[in-house]
Amino acid sequence: MKARHLGPLLLFVGLGVALLAGLQRDPRELPSALLGKPLPVLELPALDDGAAPFASAGMRGRPWLLNVWASWCTPCQLEHPLLVRLARDQGAPLVGLNYKDSPEAARAWLRRLGNPFVANAADADGRAGIDLGVYGVPETFVIDRAGRVRLRHAGPLTEQVLRDQLMPLLRRLEQEGPGDA
Repeated sequence: MKARHLGPLLLFVGLGVALLAGLQRDPRELPSALLGKPLPVLELPALDDGAAPFASAGMRGRPWLLNVWASWCTPCQLEHPLLVRLARDQGAPLVGLNYKDSPEAARAWLRRLGNPFVANAADADGRAGIDLGVYGVPETFVIDRAGRVRLRHAGPLTEQVLRDQLMPLLRRLEQEGPGDA
């Protein structure tokens, strides 16, 4: 084989390997640059009038969940009964991040469907969502006691996600000591 044919052949083989590797990935899985890293500092106004502003630093010391949601989001409405049950049955606090929503519509939505959140921060302009790398709503993050992101689930939570991913991770995080990772 002549040397001038070697370059295109290597390029073709390299491209084939890259495409084959891409076929092995789950297209529904959206990577997060935050996994294993500290949650960005969130200091946001509360959704509820008169409630104290939300500061993520105040959540340190125990595992917690951050759910990004909006009243205009149909998948959020589908996952909401699971969040209500999760808040009732699970010890880890569930914090809501109301994303690019009207506060009046969001409060009415919670009154109608129930409020599973121990705190609800308002992200009216979406800047906190950008810091979190939010692709869309809903998204749920599991945060460990040290404030690191341990799981990010894009899309509505399902019974299977709760059973196979979220609950086992929360149980493990609850058992870890303050210095464990």
